[in-house]
Amino acid sequence: MDIQALATKATEVGIKIIIALVVLFIAFGIINKISKGIEKLCAKSERLDKTVVSILGYIIRVALKVLVILGLVGYLGINTAGIATIIASLGVGVGMAINGAIANFAGGLLILVTRPFKVGDFIEAAGTIGTVQEIRLIHTKIATLDNKVVYLPNGTASGATVVNYSEKDTRRVDQVFHISYDSDAQKALEILKELAERNPAVLKDPAPFAKISGALDSSVELTTRLWVKSADYWDVYFYMLENAKPAFDAAGISIPYQQIDVHMKN
Repeated sequence: MDIQALATKATEVGIKIIIALVVLFIAFGIINKISKGIEKLCAKSERLDKTVVSILGYIIRVALKVLVILGLVGYLGINTAGIATIIASLGVGVGMAINGAIANFAGGLLILVTRPFKVGDFIEAAGTIGTVQEIRLIHTKIATLDNKVVYLPNGTASGATVVNYSEKDTRRVDQVFHISYDSDAQKALEILKELAERNPAVLKDPAPFAKISGALDSSVELTTRLWVKSADYWDVYFYMLENAKPAFDAAGISIPYQQIDVHMKN
């Protein structure tokens, strides 16, 4: 092959590579744009689950990109059969290397099928508490209360105990208060019930609960149990804490310090 023919061949190959790269970037951009548009459109529908839409959109996006790459490899004249042989020969090693990823993939499918939580739920799993933002095939993206983002492996999430705080419409706010033995316990209970009834976020049915729940070494223990909408849980929780102390002070009810009585004998 003379130099001119070699230069011509190199030019043809170079043009093909440039065309392949241009097509690759354009195709990837179109795939990303279309998939995001479809996800946004489906997210507006109340009939379609956001979690399923997100995962299916991700799978379709990856599959289309793989098809584009395979098509461009064929366009460049590379023997795809040879590539398949190389991939097959490396399959065992790669499989061992991505054993954890396979476990997370299986965990993602298990989450999708069993549905212990979905996008938008407030959950606690594997020591992480926050709102589920995305569920991918390998990991689940969780935004914590202090605005940190945790990527929880699906293998861990599917095997751990998951507490879903958003699944039920209502929750019970359980709180404990302590007063001294010299204070009027019944009056304190009445104050706690009045505080609960004064807050419109506290549900009337079941009725607010306030009872003496213990007699400790230096204090009487009072327990309140208030039912609220799940979204109002923390508002009611802090409302009771912030208002109980001033109400007790106004009624002459004291909250004791930890103390020990020591008796000296000659």
